[in-house]
Amino acid sequence: MDFAKPYGLRTDLYELTMAQVYLEKGKTDRAVFSLYVRELPEVRNFLVAGGVGRLIELLGEFRFSKEQLSYLKSLKLFKDWFLDWLESFRFEGNIYAIPDGRIVFQEEPIVQVEAPLPVAQILETFVMNIVHLETVLASKAARIYAVAGGKTLVDFGMRRAHGFEAANTAAKAAIACGWNATSNLEAGMLYNLPVTGTMAHSYVMVFGEEEAFKEFYRHYPHNAVYLIDTYDVIEAAKLVVKLAKEGYKPLGVRIDSGDIPTLVQKVRQLLDEHGLTDVKIIVSGGVDEYKIAKWRDLPIDGFGVGTKYATSADKPYLDIAYKLVEYAGEPKFKLSPGKKTYPFKKQVFRFYTGGKMDYDFVTLYGEKAEGEPLVELVVKDGKPLKEIGDWRVARERFLDDFEKLPPRLKGLEKHPYGVQIDARLDPSGYLKK
Repeated sequence: MDFAKPYGLRTDLYELTMAQVYLEKGKTDRAVFSLYVRELPEVRNFLVAGGVGRLIELLGEFRFSKEQLSYLKSLKLFKDWFLDWLESFRFEGNIYAIPDGRIVFQEEPIVQVEAPLPVAQILETFVMNIVHLETVLASKAARIYAVAGGKTLVDFGMRRAHGFEAANTAAKAAIACGWNATSNLEAGMLYNLPVTGTMAHSYVMVFGEEEAFKEFYRHYPHNAVYLIDTYDVIEAAKLVVKLAKEGYKPLGVRIDSGDIPTLVQKVRQLLDEHGLTDVKIIVSGGVDEYKIAKWRDLPIDGFGVGTKYATSADKPYLDIAYKLVEYAGEPKFKLSPGKKTYPFKKQVFRFYTGGKMDYDFVTLYGEKAEGEPLVELVVKDGKPLKEIGDWRVARERFLDDFEKLPPRLKGLEKHPYGVQIDARLDPSGYLKK
């Protein structure tokens, strides 16, 4: 049974039970919900906004089919009039967002949903899930890009990603954050991403190294990359030299295991001694930003990065929240320890010194400031205003922001970045009124 579309059931039960009560009690005025990350993880100096374009793309499919409504009716929680209301559910509100690819920090509203209260409430889980996944992956991809020093990066993470949807999201997020290609063919087709690949150890085992390399070159002479760690890396590298002299010169070699620092230096020396200075060395196998940082000065031309990227292994989630900040024009906020929220719809202004990011200022939406405004109205009355999801556009945004990122934030050590909150947003001030 296929539940892919429509997406009305991509929500938690309590979203619908609350919405039914809101409607019954006439709580249908305009509400604003804000999605943001409360605090950056210890292993992140910055985040990259992601999933906004995907959210806008899928929002039109957030509806309820007759089959889904029949299921909801079977739960014996919902009244017929409410199910009739769900049947006609369409998002006709506004969405304010920081577009995909922009660098963001804590307490900054990546998405703000403005709609009648029951509508905005029902969308909570849907919005969080989409934006959270892509923001997690884009932020991890950007961190890896930051330490790679311009070396080639290829996404190899599809096989161990948490499902194919996550794998496709990871592939797109990687390319949007400066990577060069992915091995994921479905993502390549869906998003028109550059794809690449080499060979597996099984291929080498079937043919034996020499025949495996020759046959691969015969079929793919312009992009042949030989996998040389199935048996003995140095002996395989000597075989590469021999075959190159026979007309089977590869684009590169890949090493997937072993003592990488020692092996790549020996292989590079061997290749160079025989004039194969343009044959590239690619390293894969458990690679992440920590290993790249350690190996960056070695003669490695590129990295295949898989599991630890596609699962964001060091930090697979963010402390992301979707909170009510305004209802019927009145401020709404929490004062819970560690989870305080700031009321009202917001704008974020970014200030620069010497062409580098200096600090961000979070204030009321509609306010003026000399800084660069990050939040844009992207959906008005349910209709998208611009195309913001294309990975090429997101990549341009990211690379531009990355150039303006202070060097201290590009490393693996933790450094703070100033996010100032307008004093008028302090919730304690509204308690006194």
